[in-house]
Amino acid sequence: MKELIEFIAQKMVEHPEDVQVRLVEGEGDKQNYELQVNPEDMGRIIGKSGRTAKAIRALVSSAAAKANIYANLEIVE
Repeated sequence: MKELIEFIAQKMVEHPEDVQVRLVEGEGDKQNYELQVNPEDMGRIIGKSGRTAKAIRALVSSAAAKANIYANLEIVE
């Protein structure tokens, strides 16, 4: 899941070397991921009215469901 998030984010931003994804401990099958990008790229990741962020979260949720886990993505500054 971490590789999927990194791949998507790196393709969208101008500074792919600054993309960081961390797995935060969750309960049971629940996985919480934190995505951090260069401050200049936050607008690209969030998108207008949060549409891009919502789409990334939908992809992550879909891939997690296929792996029989629950994954949550949080975008941090």
